[in-house]
Amino acid sequence: MTQVTYNEDNIRSLDWKEHIRLRPGMYIGKLGDGSSVDDGIYILLKEVIDNSIDEYVMGHGKQIDIMISDGKVEIRDFGRGIPLGKVVDVVSKINTGGKYDSKAFKKSVGLNGVGLKAVNALSDNFNVQAYRDGKTVTAEFSKGVLINESKKVKTTEGNGTRITFFADGSIFTNYRYRPEYVENQLWNYAYLNAGLKLNFNGKILYSKNGLKDLLTRKTDVEALRYPIIHLKDEDIEIALSHGNQYGEEYYSFVNGQNTTQGGTHLQAFREAIVKTVRDHYSKNFNTKDVQQSIIGAISVRVEEPVFESQTKTKLGSLTMGPDLDSVKKFIGDYVKRALDNYLHQNKEVADSLLKRIQQSERERKEIAGIKDLANKRARKANIHNKKLRDCRVHFNDKRGDEEKKLKSSIFITEGDSASGSITKARDVQTQAVFSLRGKPLNSFGQTKKVVYENEELNLLQHALNIEDGIDGLRFNQVIIATDADVDGMHIRLLLLTFFLQFFPDLVKNNHLYILETPLFRVRDKKQTFYCYSETEKQEAIKKLRGKAEITRFKGLGEISPDEFGEFIDDKIQLEPVLLQEGTKIDDILAYYMGKNSRERQEFIINNLKIELDAIAEEEVLDLDTSTEQILSENTEVG
Repeated sequence: MTQVTYNEDNIRSLDWKEHIRLRPGMYIGKLGDGSSVDDGIYILLKEVIDNSIDEYVMGHGKQIDIMISDGKVEIRDFGRGIPLGKVVDVVSKINTGGKYDSKAFKKSVGLNGVGLKAVNALSDNFNVQAYRDGKTVTAEFSKGVLINESKKVKTTEGNGTRITFFADGSIFTNYRYRPEYVENQLWNYAYLNAGLKLNFNGKILYSKNGLKDLLTRKTDVEALRYPIIHLKDEDIEIALSHGNQYGEEYYSFVNGQNTTQGGTHLQAFREAIVKTVRDHYSKNFNTKDVQQSIIGAISVRVEEPVFESQTKTKLGSLTMGPDLDSVKKFIGDYVKRALDNYLHQNKEVADSLLKRIQQSERERKEIAGIKDLANKRARKANIHNKKLRDCRVHFNDKRGDEEKKLKSSIFITEGDSASGSITKARDVQTQAVFSLRGKPLNSFGQTKKVVYENEELNLLQHALNIEDGIDGLRFNQVIIATDADVDGMHIRLLLLTFFLQFFPDLVKNNHLYILETPLFRVRDKKQTFYCYSETEKQEAIKKLRGKAEITRFKGLGEISPDEFGEFIDDKIQLEPVLLQEGTKIDDILAYYMGKNSRERQEFIINNLKIELDAIAEEEVLDLDTSTEQILSENTEVG
């Protein structure tokens, strides 16, 4: 056995930038390429903007300019500006910052002084410029190393801070900022800071009504059962209504931070709604009946908040601050007082809420018996039929490794061939596989009852553990992995219909993705290129000077496990399923999945020739392909 030495030479002290670059996950969560909303590049963006927001909250500066182009991020606020003698220290010395003075930043998001340092250390180029009282100082860094620091010079620009950075391409490989994610992130800042103007690449984001505007933008207002209830007081703001969708949908914030994983404040909010409703109607409603179809938002201000990770996505604080009430009592007391008063003063809203609860009660009782039998079948099927090849990280294990949980994913595949290849190539620690048998049922217009009666759909929801909502979701990423042919696109469309019909919050909370797999393999005796488009194929042929063997992958089963390993590792290409703001799910499902839609027929007529020409060019035209199947492929392309 080899002897390993252990002496003074083995002890090493890392400076701040080395530690951040060696363990970036400790500071910004997972890395990623920008395809996921919680990838590290968005955390870098947040860490810079948070400082600008804190300036606004303290009453300094009414506008923040954000420019993002080709990986370059530039953020300019109009706050007080970093003190000119401390510009370098603030962005490069751990435990240095103004937020340790609780009088200045009593209810700030970032109290640890790490945020800007992490951005600096993880950037190829990082530039900070402070403007203060007619003078300015600039400092430039690369990977945390100071390259240049200017002396104080005069300026005509107003007070504030400008930070420009390029994320380090060696850490964030092939990354790009998705405008949809960035804009959603900025809208949240606007809702939580009424009156603040955010200029994103020339588009102005502004809110007058806070969380009411948030729910108005996030939902189909016409489908709500009653007008949005919007209540606000010092250190707390809430908004809620009920719709017709399945499950619950919440947006929660602490000190302006979007707590996507909830925490003590969200749990207190959910419990307080149930208790208040029960007391108001003097009826012991089932908790699920009250919470079914709710859409709500809560924002609280907490002194010295404690989060469960550096990325601050889950509140762990039990109290509102030193010597203050517990989070549960503070929120519970407020909701009981304010919501109960509102319901007494608005009888029509109270009546509509009661009818929504009673409807949920009827629906729950209707499927209760079917649900029990279906769950027994699901447990038996998963054990004996091996439809689910599980991974070793359980997403709902609160004591597990948070970073691994964020990486946990499940591939939904069609048939044994494709699932077999992925199963052999996957990372068993974080990647699970679920194998579909045939095409799923078209669930458009169906009730939840059909999910339990249909074996495939019931097994799928059981594998994901989402029958009671996505709180129990066992995987952070749900990945649809179907063949790149007409049948595969049709299956993809049917799965999208299932999730949008019954679990829209899975999509709205950015958990659903499409696996991008190569269409072609181009190789000679020395090199192999995997190409995701016709353009990439032609480029590969040129690199091999035309002497190439070309393979067209028509199905995932044609890709060997060894090859698959290259497509589902850290270089995995995922396309997130995103809903555009204002999208009405019922309307879009009716358009694509309803019967005899005139609009869809016109779409087919106008686009069929274009689609057939495109298919013919790739020499994969199936003469038996139905018009409906071609539409399915069109839907996914669109």
